[in-house]
Amino acid sequence: MKKFIVTGGSGFIGSNLVKFLLKKKFFVINIDKLNYSANPYNLREIKKNKKYKFFKLDINKRNQIYNIFNKFKPDGVFNLAAETHVDRSIDNPKKFIESNIYGVYNLLEVLNKYCKKNKKKIKFIHISTDEVFGDLKKGERSDENFPYNPSSPYSASKASADLLIKSFVRTYKLPVIISNCCNNYGPNQFPEKFIPKLIYNIITNRPLPIYGKGKNSREWIHVKDHCEALLKIFLRGKIGETYNVGSKQNISNINLAKKLLKKIKIKSFKINKKVKIIFVKDRPGHDFRYALNSRKILKEMGWKTKITLDQGLSQTFDWYLHNKSFFNSVSKKLHVNRLGLKI
Repeated sequence: MKKFIVTGGSGFIGSNLVKFLLKKKFFVINIDKLNYSANPYNLREIKKNKKYKFFKLDINKRNQIYNIFNKFKPDGVFNLAAETHVDRSIDNPKKFIESNIYGVYNLLEVLNKYCKKNKKKIKFIHISTDEVFGDLKKGERSDENFPYNPSSPYSASKASADLLIKSFVRTYKLPVIISNCCNNYGPNQFPEKFIPKLIYNIITNRPLPIYGKGKNSREWIHVKDHCEALLKIFLRGKIGETYNVGSKQNISNINLAKKLLKKIKIKSFKINKKVKIIFVKDRPGHDFRYALNSRKILKEMGWKTKITLDQGLSQTFDWYLHNKSFFNSVSKKLHVNRLGLKI
């Protein structure tokens, strides 16, 4: 039975990956420090699973992380431990540097030490973001060789980690693969993020705040499709390579909000009059457009998304509507009034 370590496994993508791997009959070790966006609620149904172990631990605790590697002898590692919200990186860049740069550095040192001692190469999959490529022009898509041009402290910290990894692969021959993914959505996403925030506000009869004029464009992928891609990358990806994970489903923020409202109306969900789109002061340094060229993973592994944006939005709304207790498990102070979203 293959064993996987998932760092950040109690967060949004991490918790979905943990459950996905368990369904595939793998043994999963979750390492998470349980910061504000990591939620034990996300994994409440698997706590007693004999193939699952949880350690409340910061990835900067190098010696303790190494001991977990040594004890469980994993076949692979998925690193999802990261500070992720751009607005919060504007509030406090230091936390992003500590987790996204120093944290990755510590994991690389652990990996290097473990591989040398055990004379075993275990694949380490580092989950990065499309934001490292920066703002793109209309019609442009960034492939794996596209120059990095991060705009926020968040994307700069992720770009720094990517470059650090590339240097360790070349210098120390570490078995690391990078994936750069577009915007994820789906169950268990922290409600300060765009789609769950819209859904939360619809359910609780609040206005729908959108930055600027809502014309900023993002590429969206359902988290289940992303999990499929990550396992595929582990099984078939080449050491030292980078793989873009995208859906080709680009849409502006304003059109996404309208699409979600339309989907909800079809379900005969009664939308309160207070639920209406409002425009708020734009985020500092807000990138206009992200878009990935994902032909490489399609060509080399045959992977592509299965869930359309229409299907995914419908499923995602249903999940939050039937899991209102998820919102109750998160303090409103952490997500109702965020930078630029005070209403």
